[in-house]
Amino acid sequence: MSNDNVAGDLGDPDGSPLPQSAGLKEFRSAGRGFWSHIPDAQWQDWRWQLQHRITSLAQLQRLLPTLTPEEHAGTMLANTKLAMAITPYFFNLIDPADENCPIRRQVIPRLEETTTAAWEMSDPCGEDSHSPVPGLVHRYPDRVLFLVTDRCASYCRYCTRSRLVSNATGYDFHPEFERQIDYIRRTPTIRDVLLSGGDPLLLSDDKLGYLLRALRSIPHVEFVRIGTRIPLFLPQRITSELCAVLRQFHPLFISIHTNHPRELTTEVREALGRLADAGIPLGNQSVLLRHVNNDVHVMRALMQKLLMCRVKPYYLYQCDLIAGSAHLRASVREGLAIMAGLRGHTTGYAVPQYVIDAPGGGGKVPINPDYILHRNADRVIIRNFEGRVFEYPEAADGTPLVPAPLEIEEPELV
Repeated sequence: MSNDNVAGDLGDPDGSPLPQSAGLKEFRSAGRGFWSHIPDAQWQDWRWQLQHRITSLAQLQRLLPTLTPEEHAGTMLANTKLAMAITPYFFNLIDPADENCPIRRQVIPRLEETTTAAWEMSDPCGEDSHSPVPGLVHRYPDRVLFLVTDRCASYCRYCTRSRLVSNATGYDFHPEFERQIDYIRRTPTIRDVLLSGGDPLLLSDDKLGYLLRALRSIPHVEFVRIGTRIPLFLPQRITSELCAVLRQFHPLFISIHTNHPRELTTEVREALGRLADAGIPLGNQSVLLRHVNNDVHVMRALMQKLLMCRVKPYYLYQCDLIAGSAHLRASVREGLAIMAGLRGHTTGYAVPQYVIDAPGGGGKVPINPDYILHRNADRVIIRNFEGRVFEYPEAADGTPLVPAPLEIEEPELV
């Protein structure tokens, strides 16, 4: 996927479709592919999907004979860093003829994962140093990250928690729910709890209900969120029974993780619709990735397609400095150019906040193009999305610079 013109042709300000986005916003079924003989009842069973994930080199070679040498070597070594697992459903989105297929890049290991740059870290967000009890990260004053499992339906090759997720490195993560909940109960400043992992929606309905009920019993917990990629990797998991459990615990928000428009299939749209119909507000977090979405047209199509699925784009993350991720990391310069290609060129609902999770545990830092050109005590000089420059007058203490008129003429409504 070329990004040579990432800051170039940004399309028409009136929102006219871009030729580069043709087809990206169409909803298509993932299909059955190699599993066309499987009865519908099994294919739609999320447990069957988990049991039949692609987890070995032998399986991958049989299903994807176009493996490159880098992919072959990377898959052989995958379990020393982060296990490989791909659901049959998600595997069907891979283009076997394209080494740089944006789906393929996200889930198939590559040899480059074994190379660690000097600035990369096993825990780039400093989570372990902010853990008062195992499985709980308390980095911000009023919120905590509640890790519930180290398992995912499929494993993203750029995973921030690859030290923990899948246990390939021997981290041996075992959540201690009672200690985690007790810490939250004893810390009244906590009003926001994010369930993550691994993927919380891999838990059974009963266990998920138990955790949500325990959190809802704590008076100072106002806001509960679930971070998940299950609707994308395993839309079959979003059953009516699961939705019935979740809707008991409002206000409950869900953040999904989608990186490319191709991930938003008809199956995913229906799964997200079930969650939305259960009254759950949905947001999306994307990671800026080389050969996946470091292209303004792809990113714009993704954000607009998310809105069509009733999902609000929330964050666009600069790829964390996780060990072995350099081959997937796009530059901040590219990210800023993409943000400039979104702001003003599509509805504000489709513009996420671009952030860098400051290495070592500094938290999320917003990153934006330079819209403020100059600022002093008297004025702010700004530019808009078209590059036009404007002046906004401002006194040092916020008072008007000129006296208010005695009378204000109202414009006539027509």
